[in-house]
Amino acid sequence: MRQMEGYRFVRTRDVEFRDVDAADHVNNAVYLTYLETGRIQYLIDVLGPEFAYELSLILAHITVDFRSPARFPETLELGARVTLIGTKSFVMEHEIRGGDGRVVLEASSVLVAYDYEANAPMAVPEDWRARLDAYEERSSVAT
Repeated sequence: MRQMEGYRFVRTRDVEFRDVDAADHVNNAVYLTYLETGRIQYLIDVLGPEFAYELSLILAHITVDFRSPARFPETLELGARVTLIGTKSFVMEHEIRGGDGRVVLEASSVLVAYDYEANAPMAVPEDWRARLDAYEERSSVAT
């Protein structure tokens, strides 16, 4: 696996036959699943396995720029990183590269910390902030 510049978290994902549409490339909706899988794995890796049972987040916004098609049976590299931690939300950037290193997709998402019992946004927990900062090797800046 090649290291993606600027991304500490990188995982591979094989394009499966079911991911491909009539145009013979990965369907644009499938990329959202790729991003979700990478995002959740990043958060479990950084925040700990117990995070999988908490999932106190809501995906509030996602922007995707498609750069080049991916095809079956290609192996993709998925990079994810947290670039900004605010008071109640944080920003993740994502990149998917093809097996030859070309950029397939670039994306940015905003995740809001959410208290499902109160049915309202909540402050990003301090332990999340500390773990995310330590993983990304920087200090957070509240917005």
